[in-house]
Amino acid sequence: MYLDITIKARCYNPAKVESILLEHGAQYVGLDVQTDTYYEADYGKLKHRQGNIENVLIHYNRKSGGGTKQTEVLLYLKHPGAETINQICGSQKVLAQVKKLRKIFFIGNVKFHIDYLEELGHFVEIEAIDLDGSLGLDMLNQQCHYYKELLQIEEDDLVTSAYTDLIQHS
Repeated sequence: MYLDITIKARCYNPAKVESILLEHGAQYVGLDVQTDTYYEADYGKLKHRQGNIENVLIHYNRKSGGGTKQTEVLLYLKHPGAETINQICGSQKVLAQVKKLRKIFFIGNVKFHIDYLEELGHFVEIEAIDLDGSLGLDMLNQQCHYYKELLQIEEDDLVTSAYTDLIQHS
């Protein structure tokens, strides 16, 4: 089962975060211009992400705790066709849309995002990913906390709310 642990924080110096990542061997994937459309779902969240790098349809449930979020992924389709999107989302109410610029980096199984949202500013996300259950929650948590320290993320800068919630309250 696909599982990930995520830390999200406000980012006041995105150039410094990018520099630290590159100094530690991060692979820069590119700049993605993303629009996330959230649909009504009986359980968790249903999201269609459209970007020039990432195009996915994902149904997931996220639990927060101690500055991290654990995500259980129920459906993950890369590059879904219009027919598939219509079948799954066509009758669902659109709840929100989030537009962002996202720089994407990887170090092994850990994905990093440096996001910019016009309404909110810059954020950094650390996403430790276990695609097949071989790493386990303890390892994912250790990785997130290691990179949190490396990137000098302060506790006060941690964000547990989704971008949709932050935008609604801004």
